[in-house]
Amino acid sequence: MIKKLISILLDKRISAYQNDLLLKHYDEVQHIYTQMRGWRHDYHNHIQAMKAFMALGQDAEHREYLNMLDADLASVDTLIKSGNVMVDAILNSKLSLAASKQIDVNAKAAVPKELKISEIDLCVIIGNLLDNAMEACMKLPSEARFIRFYIGRHKEMLYISVSNATDSNLIRAGRSFLSTKGSASHGFGLLRIDRITEKYGGFVNRQSEEGAFATEVMLPL
Repeated sequence: MIKKLISILLDKRISAYQNDLLLKHYDEVQHIYTQMRGWRHDYHNHIQAMKAFMALGQDAEHREYLNMLDADLASVDTLIKSGNVMVDAILNSKLSLAASKQIDVNAKAAVPKELKISEIDLCVIIGNLLDNAMEACMKLPSEARFIRFYIGRHKEMLYISVSNATDSNLIRAGRSFLSTKGSASHGFGLLRIDRITEKYGGFVNRQSEEGAFATEVMLPL
């Protein structure tokens, strides 16, 4: 009874912590979107400034100004835009972190406007999937690391797929797989994914192959 109570309290505390992080990521992406709207608003002013540089023959200044605008626009274009701001927040945060760890990342995302699952629960699933994928990749040399992420509509289901490189040291534990070098947080992440998926009547499929691990999550729409 005491162990069960401790487990419930721990689950709630970690869930609250994850929710706070999601709200932080949400605010960050909203800020970027605001910057992007501001850039569009200033588009006319940028054109006028470049025309002035050209008229004055200030080629070096013109080139520097163009480079500045190009860098500013590139920082916006690298964002994944799924159609859901909160999903965008967690995806861009996690995948940017993965890229900084020299993990080859490929992602596609399209989230329907109407969802039965709460945005918080959906982002907890996505966050844990990507955390586990990064954890597995970091046990490998940089040239072997990869993460492939997809989320989209499949008939009347929301389909999420994550595949990643792994060292193949995986063992089956019930319906799940655990790394022989895995951490406690990895196991907790799997449990969180399973609990939320079951809560909405969805299902999880995990597959382990030589050098790769894949997880599919299906949630009703």
